[in-house]
Amino acid sequence: MARGGPKLHHERRQELGQSFQDGGAHYERVRPGYPGESADWLIPAGARDAADIGAGTGKFTALLVERGLHTVAVDPSSDMLAQLRQALPGVAAVEGTAEDTGLAPEAFDLVTVAQAWHWCDPLRASTEIARILRPGGVLGLIWNQMDTSVPWVHRLSRIMHAGDVHKPHFKPPLGPEFTGLESHLTRWDDAMRTVDIIDLAKSRSYYLAAGEATRAKVLANLAWYLNDHLGHGPGDVLAFPYLTQTWRAVRT
Repeated sequence: MARGGPKLHHERRQELGQSFQDGGAHYERVRPGYPGESADWLIPAGARDAADIGAGTGKFTALLVERGLHTVAVDPSSDMLAQLRQALPGVAAVEGTAEDTGLAPEAFDLVTVAQAWHWCDPLRASTEIARILRPGGVLGLIWNQMDTSVPWVHRLSRIMHAGDVHKPHFKPPLGPEFTGLESHLTRWDDAMRTVDIIDLAKSRSYYLAAGEATRAKVLANLAWYLNDHLGHGPGDVLAFPYLTQTWRAVRT
């Protein structure tokens, strides 16, 4: 349990989540996409309709659309959804949350939550997602993480204060509406310039919620580490190692 009890933990989660309400264009430019292998493993046979909750700018939504699913995107940020509508003009994009999607009951074969389940109340969200899934439908939870098994990335994650790096035995919390939790892991590299890695740090919740002094310290440490210590110029392109962790569970 977080220090200060569950109420404080919930309030802090809301505060950090609110930091993503603006900046959709920046998020779209610097955040990685997702490997197609993750979507291929996740999508159940015969699935036709999907809802992508916490869709952001549509990075995982695009994989569902490419695979022929009729997809609805849901996100609480109008700024993020504006970016999604530009990238995926054929996708219905509506404001809502995992706890209150506003979508019709039993309308979907698959509901996905990519890079957002940690901002949700897992019990309330499980109940709502079970409501909009058809019997036997699948809930998919996806996270991109920096591959901290690589030493230089591990140190970078500490400088960025990347708190979403999961412990080895992590399992996402779910409500009793779901069973049969399974997991899948994909290792891949994202080609990024050094300057884009610094911009990536600016898109993370720790930086967005920090004061000016803390932000300046993070940027100074990143510049020293990437440019002085590792010897990369701002335009150098690096193979940035990622892990994509994917879980699926079935509506009981």
